[in-house]
Amino acid sequence: MTPSFLLLLADSILVVHVLFVAFVVLGLLAIYAGYFLRWQWVRNKTFRILHLSAIGYVVMQSWLGVVCPLTTWEMTLRAEAGTATYAGSFIQHWLQHLLYYTAPEWVFVVVYTVFGSLVAASWLVVRPNRRVH
Repeated sequence: MTPSFLLLLADSILVVHVLFVAFVVLGLLAIYAGYFLRWQWVRNKTFRILHLSAIGYVVMQSWLGVVCPLTTWEMTLRAEAGTATYAGSFIQHWLQHLLYYTAPEWVFVVVYTVFGSLVAASWLVVRPNRRVH
């Protein structure tokens, strides 16, 4: 594969990663906003199971000290393309800044755990519908 194609794949993975994070973060905000605004779609059981599973996966990775497979895959593609990590296109550069921070590892474990607890608590505060749509 050509380096430009590998970089395109790496950028695509970065976009998917950002969308995953947005789903987790914005999903929780929507659930609580939906409670007050009476949005019924935030009670959709399929949505809620997917949302809880997504943050549960992140929390488990942080507890186990596992690097996200999307990050690993993206870095591998960039290395194969022979480029420096996160040097490249405008979109790649700015999306990367939304996801990666410099902080001790324990900070991420705590943040993910607290966020996961808020998602779990949303099942009690904003109960999902009993049946799957």
